Amino acid sequence: MKLKIQVPMETVPSCQHETSFEHALCGNGWLLQRYCRTFHEAVPVPGELWYTIRMPEKIAVITGASSGFGLLTTVELARAGFRVVATMRDLGRRERLDAAIATGGVAGNIDLRALDVTRFDTIPSFVESVVRAYERIDVLVNNAGFAVAGFVEDVKLEELRMQFETNFFGAVAMTKAVLPVMRKQGSGHIIQISSIGGLQGSLSLSSYSASKHALEGWSESLRLEVKQLGIKVVLVEPGAFATDIWTRGAVMAKEAVKDTSPNYQRSLRMRSAFEKLPKADPIAVAQMIVAIAQDSNPKLRYLVGRDAKMQLAFKRVLPWKTYEKMIANFLKVD
Repeated sequence: MKLKIQVPMETVPSCQHETSFEHALCGNGWLLQRYCRTFHEAVPVPGELWYTIRMPEKIAVITGASSGFGLLTTVELARAGFRVVATMRDLGRRERLDAAIATGGVAGNIDLRALDVTRFDTIPSFVESVVRAYERIDVLVNNAGFAVAGFVEDVKLEELRMQFETNFFGAVAMTKAVLPVMRKQGSGHIIQISSIGGLQGSLSLSSYSASKHALEGWSESLRLEVKQLGIKVVLVEPGAFATDIWTRGAVMAKEAVKDTSPNYQRSLRMRSAFEKLPKADPIAVAQMIVAIAQDSNPKLRYLVGRDAKMQLAFKRVLPWKTYEKMIANFLKVD
């Protein structure tokens, strides 16, 4: 931002003059770059001075940045001018992100760090390190997550707990760690990457759907608690997009892949049906997240994807028995 200051005309050595206004600004910590001509001797100064005031950059923290929505959002936020602290559990999986950063020409805006959101005891010190480095956190994107697949009969309790540790408790732990920072600032965006599965049950994805339902309810409650503090809590609910959630990000329940499971053949049909589902370009979700991060007054929920909007509309409009019959026929479940 440029600031024009009117001052009396006088003769001063070039770049040596300091007005009381400049002194006051510098004393308050403003970073000023003064534009003036370079001369070898004193010259008349016109009746105005121009300064550039460098506004503080926005700091965004994102989890699960190694692929999918996290990778794309990291690059898009950096392109939008954010300083992005991008995290992933294993820095050995950074190759795709590094390539995307290089292609996007945004390396200077990205700080890549290791973080496992299920190691809850390490999260407070991680947040403290970010605040030491950048003095603030403006945006938190809780994106880290995966899907446990399998019919309920085949999912063990420890597998269900593992699902919640990442998708729900990981997001809760990250959010609780940044809340004091945002409360002190009087501002901040907490963007939770949920799913259409957080608004409706998903056949053979009950564990994933349950974790996202929990995130939905917790985040909606949190929004009511912190809105008056200047903190915006937002849920992003994508439908089917071409990300690793369908491949590397999916974990089959151990019993589900055994031919002794009573649901083995049903699971095979379900997998085939899911593979055939059309999947949209995930850049739409990344761009939505950036738009939310730049919105001073975002909504609570953003449903992303034509399929997600259709599914939710069918659920809300159709009688339940008609709706569940339609789902069973579509997914070939008997």
